[in-house]
Amino acid sequence: MINTVIVDDEPLALEILESYISQLKDFKLIAKCTSAIEAHQVLANHKVDLIFLDIEMPVIRGTEFIKSLKSSPEVIFTTAYPEFAVQGFELNAMDYLLKPISFERFLKAVNKFQENRSNTKTEHEQDFIFVKADKKLIKINFGEIVYIEGLKDYVIIHTPQSRIITLQTMKSLEEKLNKESFIRVHRSYIVNFEHINAIHGSDIEVITKSIPRLIPIGNNYKEELEIKIEKRKL
Repeated sequence: MINTVIVDDEPLALEILESYISQLKDFKLIAKCTSAIEAHQVLANHKVDLIFLDIEMPVIRGTEFIKSLKSSPEVIFTTAYPEFAVQGFELNAMDYLLKPISFERFLKAVNKFQENRSNTKTEHEQDFIFVKADKKLIKINFGEIVYIEGLKDYVIIHTPQSRIITLQTMKSLEEKLNKESFIRVHRSYIVNFEHINAIHGSDIEVITKSIPRLIPIGNNYKEELEIKIEKRKL
């Protein structure tokens, strides 16, 4: 099921998009929001896959709202102003719908989203990666990775029994990981949820080589970590 949210301060726009979404199989409308503030609360409490987001809204514009998010769902911008199209695509929006939105144009945007989602899913179905280290390609299963440490242009991949140093950036490696299992908790650290042993204030405890290791939690990453932990609580 694809969880969807509409954010628009115009009642008619909300009604039209709700009607369109109701005709789609496997799409579930989680919420209709009239402001970015409402939308922020929804994102904090629900897993959202796609947002239909108006650009020109009071208090916080749609483009500014997306910029404020550390991790954003896919976005399809909706607006009555064609001059905002460039801003939308600069933010890597999935598509840009100009009001009044026809059902045919809506479907085209949704199909684009589903095609991209399908391609992304295929890329992440594998549960391992190959990294170049010690003049060879080393296969590492995702489940073996305890945490990843960034050091300038290198990353150190820590497993329970070893560490592998490879020449690449944290960003490039992060894009290859399963986002359900891994989370960036600091500018220099990515942690595998399955290997978190405990959380002590602003530190995460993991175990490598049978020795406890504390990973710092950066201030800019605390909120996303807390959201993911809340979703996993019993």
